[in-house]
Amino acid sequence: MKVATFAAAAFAILTRAAFAADLELPLKAAPVVPPYTWTSCYAGLQAGGGFGQTNLTDSFGTIAATGVVGFNSANAGIDGYLLGGQIGCDYQFASNWVAGFEGSAGWGNISGNTTVAIPGDSVNFTENTDLLTSLTARLGYAWNDWLLYAKGGAAWTGNRYSASDPAGLFAFSGLETRIGWTAGAGVEWALSRTWSVKLEYDYYGFGTRSVAFIDNTISGVTGPVNINQNVQIVKLGLNFHVYGAASGALEW
Repeated sequence: MKVATFAAAAFAILTRAAFAADLELPLKAAPVVPPYTWTSCYAGLQAGGGFGQTNLTDSFGTIAATGVVGFNSANAGIDGYLLGGQIGCDYQFASNWVAGFEGSAGWGNISGNTTVAIPGDSVNFTENTDLLTSLTARLGYAWNDWLLYAKGGAAWTGNRYSASDPAGLFAFSGLETRIGWTAGAGVEWALSRTWSVKLEYDYYGFGTRSVAFIDNTISGVTGPVNINQNVQIVKLGLNFHVYGAASGALEW
């Protein structure tokens, strides 16, 4: 009797297992996750610090016209910060190469001053860089979600200058926006499909330009001086990416 009962129970279990197997749905393959692509357009924010050199040369005798004797030039080291943003597009090709363009702008205060001693007096020269913008091409090499790149193109800067003496005999000021060039390099890491962070170094060269200086004291002397300037920036950026048809499908 026990044997018969055991056999019946075993038959029931096997029958149910077979029935369940017949009803089981086919297994689905795991979704394929496409490799990361840098083909996208992006916009983001940046923050950085900078330093450089600004040199004034009184080549035209503008400052000397106030009666200053022995002053020829002043060299001011500058440093400070910039906050801003960037926007651009990249295209990944030949498996690992990435090419694109980027526009960026930063506002802040990169400034410095120096005092030059002259016979019986001194000249204090001050420079403030309030704006740095650029339009660049960039070329990089990608390892999945890492991108190493170089960039270069045109740059613009907005500067304010002053040159004065402690006795108040003259107080020159100058204001300009000038164009130059920039070149740099950086590394970018994709935090996700839509967010990336980058660390970048840029050199800005603005050469020598003539800037109109106006004496704001009673002398009223107005004339050009030569200003030579370069700036170096190290910045950290955060980008949000939008993917379009070039990367397969629209994705945020």
